[in-house]
Amino acid sequence: MIVMKFGGTSVEDATAICRLVSIVRRQSHRRPVVVVSAIGRTTNGLLECARATAAGDMRSAQSILDEIAAHHFKTAEQLAPRQEIESLRDALGKRFIAIRSTLEEIGQTGHLTPRLSDAASSSGELLSSLIVAAALRADGMKGVWVDVRPMMRTNDDFTRAAPQFEIANPKLKEGFTAALSDGGAPVTQGFIGSTADGMTTTIGRGGSDYSASIIGAAMDAEEIQIWTDVDGIMTTDPRITSEAAKVKIISFAEASELAYFGAKVLHPSALLPAMARNIPVRVCNSRRPEVAGTSIVRIAPLSRAVVKAIAFKRGIAVINVTSDRMLMAHGFLSRLFAIFDRHETSVDMVATSEVSVSMTLDDTRRLDAIVADLQSLGKVSVERDAALICLVGENLKFTPGVASRIFSSIERINVSMISHGASAINVSFIVDGASVEQAVRSLHRAFFSELNKATFEPAALAQTVS
Repeated sequence: MIVMKFGGTSVEDATAICRLVSIVRRQSHRRPVVVVSAIGRTTNGLLECARATAAGDMRSAQSILDEIAAHHFKTAEQLAPRQEIESLRDALGKRFIAIRSTLEEIGQTGHLTPRLSDAASSSGELLSSLIVAAALRADGMKGVWVDVRPMMRTNDDFTRAAPQFEIANPKLKEGFTAALSDGGAPVTQGFIGSTADGMTTTIGRGGSDYSASIIGAAMDAEEIQIWTDVDGIMTTDPRITSEAAKVKIISFAEASELAYFGAKVLHPSALLPAMARNIPVRVCNSRRPEVAGTSIVRIAPLSRAVVKAIAFKRGIAVINVTSDRMLMAHGFLSRLFAIFDRHETSVDMVATSEVSVSMTLDDTRRLDAIVADLQSLGKVSVERDAALICLVGENLKFTPGVASRIFSSIERINVSMISHGASAINVSFIVDGASVEQAVRSLHRAFFSELNKATFEPAALAQTVS
């Protein structure tokens, strides 16, 4: 069996869902489990409703919810079998009653707690999966709606819940094995789960990819497919340079680094369960299903390309801590990183000297509090609006001359931090946020002016494949 996950743009309207149905039908012999995100922009809309309700703006909340409901009912009527339209409207109506109940609770307290945030935002996937299951049935398949929440057991860390695999895996295995029996085509939800006492949770934004990977690992799937709105993993963001090419095949390690360091195609956690079970992952474009996409495997074939792709993150903060107490002292770094642990904030890059430490953060929500605590250790300065650029390739660390090629290509751009050698497959550095696009274009020219056809497919060719 396979797992096919479809993102928000792949279920955004009736036309997109018809494409989804066609894609699933072509692979129905592989016994697919279909995992869907909310219909495009629904999750954001539901959270807007919740925030407006907490602020006492019931008129705005009602207007947004009415718009969401109208779109879902219209889509359902366009796709459902004629004999099922009324029953599907009833099922969707019950979901909107539940949403309004959640909004009433928010309005009564005037506070949008993490628990209530999850109760509101989780509804998008429940709505979309009902419609997609009906659309499969309208096409003659045995679409079976499956509520993943009783199976996807998580802790109670609402808005970023962690799956409890020892409980979730056997439940997922049992539930989807039953749903696949007799030719069933299960349709379920990404992004959501539930606690031991049945409270709905979400596993974080981008978590639908993670959900698909968890389900695939629990089922020991043949393949996990991530259907999105791009042709696969690209050598860099095509909005930065039109010369960006599609990577045909890439290793789990390379793809994980790219996801962590800013590539938007995959959620950073998405590959972990698949990697653990050595299940290949394929990233495909639901708008252009004829394009082969990118295969992610444990060990990619050897390539002449030193660099597979370039990723970047904007909005990075660089924290510099200077203290004479570091000199010839032990335990300083332990005390420093204990502060980040206390504020539940991870660090991307670290550089140290005899009396100073520099660190980068992409999560700056608690930056002011962290800086206040760090001042007990020494002088603290912060550089905001920086950008982290990361080049990824299997043998970067062991290829002579790579550093020279990288930094000679951006010799007119100031680099403030460099990480090379900590990982065998990436080189990362910090530039000013205003310089990131120029730097990425220069690096892309330096490393991808000639493409290895076994590894890459030019974007121009990908756009004409039929």
